[in-house]
Amino acid sequence: MGCAGSSSGTREDGTPRKIRKPKPWRHSEPITRTQLARMRDEFWDTVIYYGGQREIWDALKAAAEATDMSLAQTIVESAGIIVQTPDLTTCYDERGAKYELPKYVLSEPTNLIRNR
Repeated sequence: MGCAGSSSGTREDGTPRKIRKPKPWRHSEPITRTQLARMRDEFWDTVIYYGGQREIWDALKAAAEATDMSLAQTIVESAGIIVQTPDLTTCYDERGAKYELPKYVLSEPTNLIRNR
């Protein structure tokens, strides 16, 4: 017996699903790096209220902030996180709890206002 999403964390050959950055996306309005950082901080400060385990949220944060995708992959695998979508927007822990990450914590929008 396993969680509904457990088979999605691996490919048919049993190897873990490779993670990647989300596809390019646009925020509803152009935002600055400061605004993006504020949104990210607010999300990570409140994740525990969405349910799930603090250790999994911490691992997801470390993976989301990793600049090297192989490091992010190692973090996710080491924590036993089941990757539903390769861009990490939907994951599960081994108990079946769902973790949803907004794209703004995973990558920058295409309409980010660059600091001059």
